Amino acid sequence: MNKDTEMPLPFKQRPCLPDNKRLAEIRLKHLKRKFNKDEKYKKDHVLYMNDIIERGEVEEVHNEGTKDEQWYIPHHGIYNPKKPTKLWVEFDCSAKQNGTSLNDHLLQGPDVINNLNGINLRFRQCPIALMCDIEKMFHVEGRESDYLRFLWWKNGDTSTQPQTYRMKVHLFGATSSPGCANYGPKYLAKEHGNSHSAGSQFMERDFYVDDRVTCTSTVEGAIQLAQEAREICSKGNLRLHKFTSNNHTVLQTIPPSKCAVNTNTKDLTFKDLPQERALGIQWNIERDCFRFNNTLKTQLATRRGILSTVASIYDPLGFLAPYVLKGKMILQEMCQHGVG
Repeated sequence: MNKDTEMPLPFKQRPCLPDNKRLAEIRLKHLKRKFNKDEKYKKDHVLYMNDIIERGEVEEVHNEGTKDEQWYIPHHGIYNPKKPTKLWVEFDCSAKQNGTSLNDHLLQGPDVINNLNGINLRFRQCPIALMCDIEKMFHVEGRESDYLRFLWWKNGDTSTQPQTYRMKVHLFGATSSPGCANYGPKYLAKEHGNSHSAGSQFMERDFYVDDRVTCTSTVEGAIQLAQEAREICSKGNLRLHKFTSNNHTVLQTIPPSKCAVNTNTKDLTFKDLPQERALGIQWNIERDCFRFNNTLKTQLATRRGILSTVASIYDPLGFLAPYVLKGKMILQEMCQHGVG
């Protein structure tokens, strides 16, 4: 494997961890009980696990290894409220054994995430808009994948004995993952900036975790940018996919397998993990404009309820400020009169 595709786990110092396999076995039994109660949940969970195994992000472990240099991570499935049919398997890197967890030993790293407001503003400076995301994370160094072990049934058959597997890529549930996810593309961009200037600038300035949005003045510029960004990512064994644009000519130059399917509106909150409400600014591709889809929960007519409603509207660029101002004025008046 090319070393450019690997990134070590950023430990504070090399840990000597307790044996937590028993914890993983107990959590797996809880998962099995949930499988027995919910057939759809089981089917979706098995499909997810089979997919990451087939993509080469997971491998089966056939050796015991050094006990104090391995860690088992419990996992469970979560449905995304915005996409009720999509299950996301969360690996619990905060699970503790003898008072410690994997996350306790990982560095968070510097905040290298690009400013979200800046990305959104630059996104519509020019007429040709382009959006995509990265399909997978960087690989971990081979010897460190034993810290990312987990238990699973082969082919999802819960009647068999669970086997030991390990992740070959960084997990999104780890403390270090946001830093690694943002540092990796920036590193690749700097390494290949001389040969791929347009793609390099795009990757450095317009990435937000695994989402990428940008714009160009011309169709040719967008085509070149997409091509260079794909080439840079391929050098790090990463894959850009789910390309979307407001220009059909640009999309026609990208393989269909790497384009988003049947998408007329894209969420610009860049939060693909489950969240309490489906809120946020969106880009309507057909009309080429921003729109909002705010689903507000019914709150009690109290000061706290009104504050919760006003604060729940996600509007980073202030498009809704004249509308939200009415709610803020009501709240201000309640505070002045001491209304509870």
